[in-house]
Amino acid sequence: MTTTYRVSGMTCDGCAKSIVGAIKKAAPEAKVDVDLDAKTVTVDGFDDSAAIGKAVTDAGFEFAGAA
Repeated sequence: MTTTYRVSGMTCDGCAKSIVGAIKKAAPEAKVDVDLDAKTVTVDGFDDSAAIGKAVTDAGFEFAGAA
């Protein structure tokens, strides 16, 4: 399953790396792609939005739910 989430506060590649790292900690098997322009994160292979939301929030970004 692939889901795209909206994430506020991402401005650079460092932000993207932080978010990918946080999500990969929660879901090591997931494939994670960040689109800085669209302010979205696409997660493939893990569909627990609560866990993803917590990982994003714990990394210091605002999780806005599914896009």
